[in-house]
Formats: sequence, structure tokens, C-alpha cells
Amino acid sequence: MSRAFRLGLFILATLLVFAGGIFWIGSKRFLFNSTYRLNAEFENVAGLNDGAEVRVGGIAEGTVKRIDLPGRVNEKVRVVMDMRTATREVVKKDSMAAIKSEGLVGDKYVEISFGTAEAAKVNSGDTLQSEPPLQISDLIKKTDSILNSAEGAMQRVDDTANNLKNISSKINQGSGTVGALINDRSVYDHASAAANALQEDMEALKHNFLLRGFFKSRGYEDSTDLTKHEISQLPAKAPVKKFDYDANKVFDKPDTAKLKKEKLLNDAGKFLEENRFGLAVVADYVDGKGDTDKDQLLSEARAMVIRDYLVKNFKIDDTRVKTIGLGKAKGPNENGTVQVLVYPEGTNAPAARNSSAAKR
Repeated sequence: MSRAFRLGLFILATLLVFAGGIFWIGSKRFLFNSTYRLNAEFENVAGLNDGAEVRVGGIAEGTVKRIDLPGRVNEKVRVVMDMRTATREVVKKDSMAAIKSEGLVGDKYVEISFGTAEAAKVNSGDTLQSEPPLQISDLIKKTDSILNSAEGAMQRVDDTANNLKNISSKINQGSGTVGALINDRSVYDHASAAANALQEDMEALKHNFLLRGFFKSRGYEDSTDLTKHEISQLPAKAPVKKFDYDANKVFDKPDTAKLKKEKLLNDAGKFLEENRFGLAVVADYVDGKGDTDKDQLLSEARAMVIRDYLVKNFKIDDTRVKTIGLGKAKGPNENGTVQVLVYPEGTNAPAARNSSAAKR
């Protein structure tokens, strides 16, 4: 083999290697493909370099052409990218560009998300929206913060455990009320007896002739509630309208103030709601079979219950709706009577009475 032939082979091999390198570099930088240009702006490119990959859907479809520093301090770093023309079918104007890395410390690249079907296609030279890159230093700071929070939480758990231990020790030693209840049988017996006595008193109160109805219907536990809106006597003027109801139909039982058919009172409520008046008085008589004082209390309670129903269910000025309990019925109706008496404008309410309910 002659020297000239060997030299020719060497030159040919060199040219082939050179051509292969050109093709390899060109394919990496898409020099032999139809491309278009996109831009993205970031506050910080986090170590991204010229020539880095640009991926769409995880596939390398472009390359970073160059990275331009901002001309002013309030501007962002511009990343200029060359993209394959085919990507314009999936990269839209609402696509996002983000700088990511291979693993935690690998090479940086740009990832472009798919756009929505309704968005317009990008044009060469468009600038995409961007997401700030996640940096290792940020992760370390967040990890430190989480560890500090966890350490503080563990310290609080230890403090709580020590406090519970101290409390348990004091209880075992008989210190304090709880310790005495647990360790001293006599204290427990006294407390138990007091609780039983209180329960018996409450049961007796609930089964009281009059207050039984209050507990079941409106929950009146204070007899002074019965006289909040009570007047001492009926006005001297004649009422312009009067509604009479049989107490046996309105109330559940003869000895309670629990409403049974409250809708019977609606005609009085609608009249008060639709007409002007000076004063309305709910008056109640009970039958004359019981004790006088108890009958007086029952009539006051019934008047109060009916007043509550009217002012809560109709648009009435409640300051002009009063009650009066008249005790035993004087008429022939042995079940008692409920009246709603409506007085004309200008009628003033008499002063409240010092009733038997207030004296209890």
C-alpha cells in the first residue's frame, strides 16, 4: 500500500468523522429540521445553559438557543428556544414553560406543557407564560422548617406527658378534690348523696302540677317570666275586637300551658298583623275546680304562652301585646276561656301587677 493511498484513507476517515459530528450536533440543535422560535421569561433560570433541551410531553422537541440577561433590574431573564414545527399542534398560547432538572442535581432543561384544545396556536416569536423554578436551596429551607416544627411538637408532647404524670401523682396521693373523691370514700359518699338529692328535687319540680306544662312546652324554669308583659287590670275602654277560644281546645290538658291546636289562634294573629291597634291583651280564665293560687299561676302561664305564639308567628309590635291572668273562670265554661282583646289606638297599658307568680 503506497503512502499516497494511506494518506487518502486517513483524509477520508477524518472527513467522515467530521461529517458525522456535524450531523450529530445538527440533530441535537435541530439544524436540519423546520423550526420556529418561542420565548419564556423567568426571574431566575436556576443554572439553565445554552443548548439545553426543551421537552414537550417529556420528549426532546427543541433546544435553548440563548439566554438573555434583562436590560433593567425590574425585567426578567429571557430564554429563547427553537422548537420543531410539529409541536405547534400541542403547544398553544396558554402553555406553560418550567425549568426542571434530571433528578436533584442533574442537567437543567425546559419543560413546556400542552395547551388546551380551545386555545390558539402559537406563532414564531411568541412568549409563553412561565413557572418559577424549584431550587435545592428552597427545598432545604422547607425541610429545615418542617423539622423545626416537628421538634417543637415533640417538645409540647413531652411537656403534656409530664403534666399528666404530675396530675396522676397528685391524684394518687389524694391531693385536691379529684384525689379526695378517688381516695377518700366519705367524700365520694357525700357528693353522691348531694347529687341524688338534687336529682330528686328536679324530678319533683318537673312533676309539679303547674310547671310540668312549662318544661314540656316552652321550658319556663323561672316563674318571673310569666309577668314580663303582664298588666294589673284590663283597660277601661271597650275593645274594638274580641276573640274568644275554648281553653279545652287550645291547650293539651286542663292543668297545663302546653298548646295543642295553636292554629286556632291564627285569626287573632292575622287581625293584629293587618290592622292598626293601640293595645292587645291576652286574657285567660281557668276552670274553678283547683286551688286559687295555682289557678292564678296557670292562667298567667297560659296567657304568656299564647302571647309568645302570636308575636313569634305574626309581624306584630310586641311592645303593645300584654297579658293578664284572671285566675278562676266566672262564666259557665268549666274548661276556662282564652280571650284576645284588641283596643283602639291611644290606649295605654295599665301598670304590671305584683302577681302571685312574682312572689314565688
